[in-house]
Amino acid sequence: MQKRLFSCLRTLQHENPLGLPRSGTPPNLRARMQRGLPEKRPIKDVKRVIAISSAKGGVGKSTVSVNLALAFARSGLRSGVLDTDIFGPSIPTLLNLEGNEPRLSSNNQLIPLTNYGLKSMSMGYLVPETSAIVWRGLMVMKALQQLLHEVEWGGLDVLVLDLPPGTGDVQLTITQQIELDGAVIVSTPQDVALKDAVRGVEMFRKVKVPILGMVQNMSAFTCPNCSTTHSIFGREGVIKKCVEMNIKLLADIPLHPSICEDADRGQPTVVAEPDSLRAQVFKDLAADLRGQLQF
Repeated sequence: MQKRLFSCLRTLQHENPLGLPRSGTPPNLRARMQRGLPEKRPIKDVKRVIAISSAKGGVGKSTVSVNLALAFARSGLRSGVLDTDIFGPSIPTLLNLEGNEPRLSSNNQLIPLTNYGLKSMSMGYLVPETSAIVWRGLMVMKALQQLLHEVEWGGLDVLVLDLPPGTGDVQLTITQQIELDGAVIVSTPQDVALKDAVRGVEMFRKVKVPILGMVQNMSAFTCPNCSTTHSIFGREGVIKKCVEMNIKLLADIPLHPSICEDADRGQPTVVAEPDSLRAQVFKDLAADLRGQLQF
């Protein structure tokens, strides 16, 4: 029997063993995107839509989203928040609406739940609180379509979209199907969070969604006893990254136990401590975005 010789000198036909390019969009995916993109459409009865993203879990994105939406409402705007995180919805907890179910309108549309003058919709209202959502991609996309297009908002000046972590199917579906007025990137100062935030920035740039700016969350902790400031998660990481990427720094939110405590008990800071410096940061953020988008 003739021996077969294996050579390690054969050149690979792609950039790595999986056949994936090291940068940019895969050519076959780019072609499919160009010929198969769905037509973008607005969310019915909503004037402005702002996406809040982090591409990283655990950086306080949902807390920022809810406090921002409440700050819009406190400024006199008809405001709403849509939780698009199918697997880990946080909005019911943050708005103290756990255990409530939305009703259906005469048009068979979901009617948002309201608390603190803010309308909201979330997958957390549609499944039991303790149930794990173990769905494959098609079910996730079906649920997302329902949240995006089958909610009767009843007329909003601004809708805040709380996006899930990552840059995958949910994010692409939203950016390709919905007319977004802009995106806000939330990150903590440390490098491990910033690396994912940069990926989020690049995703929005690829799909041509305007980036309104970045928010540095949990930036520093001031000791209530000695008034010394401690940079728990690093120092000014987001500020430096904004300069590097030519992105506006929208807000620098401190690390304060009250923000977490307020969120856990379903009374976000803008509601629980409306006159505090922490609440003022969210109000200033809302004013900045309102000025940028002129509404």
